[in-house]
Amino acid sequence: MKIAIVHDWLVVYAGAERVLEAMLDCYPEADLFALVDFLPDGQRGFIKNKTVQTSFIQNLPFARKKYRGYLPLMPLAVEQFDLSGYDLVISSSHAVAKGVITGPDQRHVCMCYSPMRYAWDLQHQYLKESGLDRGLRSLAARWILHKMRIWDVRTANGVDEFIAISQFIARRIQKVYRRDSVVIYPPVAISKFVPPNGKEDFYVTASRMVPYKKMDLIVEAFSQMPGRKLVVIGDGPDFRKIKALAGPNVEMLGFQSEDVLIDYLQRAKAFVFAAEEDFGIAPLEAQACGTPVIAYGKGGALETVRGLGGDAEEDGAATGLFFGRQDTDSLCKAVESFEAHIEKFTSNACRENAVRFSTERFKFEFELLISRKQGCKDVLS
Repeated sequence: MKIAIVHDWLVVYAGAERVLEAMLDCYPEADLFALVDFLPDGQRGFIKNKTVQTSFIQNLPFARKKYRGYLPLMPLAVEQFDLSGYDLVISSSHAVAKGVITGPDQRHVCMCYSPMRYAWDLQHQYLKESGLDRGLRSLAARWILHKMRIWDVRTANGVDEFIAISQFIARRIQKVYRRDSVVIYPPVAISKFVPPNGKEDFYVTASRMVPYKKMDLIVEAFSQMPGRKLVVIGDGPDFRKIKALAGPNVEMLGFQSEDVLIDYLQRAKAFVFAAEEDFGIAPLEAQACGTPVIAYGKGGALETVRGLGGDAEEDGAATGLFFGRQDTDSLCKAVESFEAHIEKFTSNACRENAVRFSTERFKFEFELLISRKQGCKDVLS
C-alpha cells in the first residue's frame, strides 16, 4: 500500500507536529507533503529527515515569515498536489490539508485537529485580535473567510473518514461538515514527563504568547494575588505586552528548553491553563509530572482533566479544577478553591490520568483504524 501524508505547513514542532511524528512512526515509508517547509536542519528528526514535497507558496516572496498571509491561495495550492499514485492519503489538517483531491479508488482519512477555527466559530475573535474588525481591510478579510467556508464544506465531501482529536472537535466537525468522526486523542510523551520527589510553593504556566492562549489573563490574575508566585514559560508576539502586566510575584522566563519546562512542571504545586483548546497537550504533560491543573472549563480540558466533584472526587482521582469565565476574578477564585482543597489532588492520580493519553495508545488506535477499514487483520491483536 502506497501512502501519502499531507500536513498543512512545517515551520515549528508543536502539537500537530507531534501527531504527525507519531503517524510517521506508524508508516515510515509514507511520502510527506506540505504547503511550505521551513523547518531548520536541526529540527527535522521528527519527520525522519524526509524530503517534503511543497506547493508553489514555498517560493513566493516573504513566504518564510509571512506564509499565513497567503491564506487566500492555500486552497488552490493544496489542490495542485498530484496524489493519484497513492492508495491511502492521510491529511493532517487544521486548515486546508484535507482539501487534497483524491479519486474513487483511493482512501482519504483526515486527522482533523479542527475545522478552520478562524473561518468558523472563532471568526469574530480572530478578526478582533488581528485588528480586522472594522474598515475596508475588515471587509476584505470577511469576504475571504466567507469564500474559505464555502470551499471548506465542499472539500469535506472528499474525505472518507474523519478522525477528531477530542469529543469537542467531533462536535465541531458534526456542526460544520455534518459528518461523524472517530475520536483518537493525540499522543503525549508520557515517558519524558515523570513525577518528582516533592512540590514547591509556586504555580506555573507555559504557552506561546498569542491572544487566544489568554496568558495575559493568567499574569494579570496572579499580579492581583501578590502572596502567590507564578512562573511563566514561553515566548511569542505578545511577550512584551504580557510582561508589562506582571507584578513582582510573576517571573517571566521566556522560551526555555524542554528540560527546563519539565523541571518546573515537576516542582510546581499546580499548572494554570486559561485557553479554550481543541485538545491541549500542556495540561497532560503537567499531570504526567504529577501536577494538578487549574483550567478554563471549556474545550478539550474537560476531557483531559478530572475535575473536583462527582465520581473523580469520590474515587480520589481528581486531577484539577475548572473556572467558568475567562476573567481574572474567576481565575483568582479558582486558585483560592484549589488551595482550600489541595489535599484532594495526588501525584499518583494525575500521573494515572495522563497515562491514558500515551503515544503507544495513539499508535495502537491509529493503526487499528487504518487496518480495520482496509479489511485487514487487527494490528497488535
